[in-house]
Amino acid sequence: MVTKLNIGTMTKIDYKLKRKAFYEKNYNFFQRILHDITLGSKFIKKSLYEIEKIIYLKKIEIQNQKHIFITGLPRSGTTILLNFLYSSNNFCSLKYSNMPFIMAPNISRLFQKKNFTSQERYHQDGIMFDLNSPEAFDEVFFSSFDTSEIKNEFLNYVQLVLQYENNKRYLSKNNSNYKRIDIILSLLPNSLFIIPIREPLQHSYSLLTQNYHFYKLQRRYDFARRYMNYLGHHTFGINHIPWNKPNRYNDYKNINYWLEQWILFYKNIYENYSNYSNCKFVVYEKLNNEGIIDDLKNFVEINFSNHYKFVVSHKNISLKYDEELYNVAKKIYLKFRN
Repeated sequence: MVTKLNIGTMTKIDYKLKRKAFYEKNYNFFQRILHDITLGSKFIKKSLYEIEKIIYLKKIEIQNQKHIFITGLPRSGTTILLNFLYSSNNFCSLKYSNMPFIMAPNISRLFQKKNFTSQERYHQDGIMFDLNSPEAFDEVFFSSFDTSEIKNEFLNYVQLVLQYENNKRYLSKNNSNYKRIDIILSLLPNSLFIIPIREPLQHSYSLLTQNYHFYKLQRRYDFARRYMNYLGHHTFGINHIPWNKPNRYNDYKNINYWLEQWILFYKNIYENYSNYSNCKFVVYEKLNNEGIIDDLKNFVEINFSNHYKFVVSHKNISLKYDEELYNVAKKIYLKFRN
């Protein structure tokens, strides 16, 4: 049976004011203008990048390093994996302190905020962030160039980020990099890819609810829409773009839309990358298993004592869904889980 989302059943909390206040608190009028200028124009982004290269770029060898790329569908554990690996101090990554000068990470030092207290991120999922927190910002780079330009410039860009933190290994979380695995490997052949996978119904419900909240916010507060668009984040809300062309379900207010997208996405990932030794598939539901984490640390070749606590979310879902579709998804999920 196909059932659309009943907003009243999703949550007892009205996020409207709280979520709008998030942007108003962190981005005053002048900061919003600065974001519009530095991120809203491809010419300005490229110009900042060229100035950054002239001032800061130093040619060093980075191709033999095992850089880390976390990719996959959002709401699958990509952010907690990013935070976990970054906490090892073995990697450098783009951070909130680099915003909005993502194309010029070293120049961004001149414009960084001084006072910014740790707070829960906009998703209201318990994940905290501050200026030193890494985030998925390098899509700003990729969206500024065509494929041939990316092949010519990506090594330079990674090098600039490495210089910013004086480290040798790059750590990226980008939900769109699944499309670029082969391109990245052609440039950085020792790179490692971490692709989390989450139980399909739980995952689809999480995608559905986040899309609803972002959509409502962006209708009321246009800077939130522009902000996500600047970052190349077209996952949720008004800017949402499907990962694959829908076959049966086109309504993103329907949980089956997200379940079908889950199937199309992970079926493609399994068929194309399950045999890649550079790709590690991590099951979200197993992230609180110490053995799984040790295996992940071995894969990325780091050894550190961590006290990072993985909190695995599980919701009671009362929405009706296409059981046949769910059975297809479960079979794909079990291929990764086993």
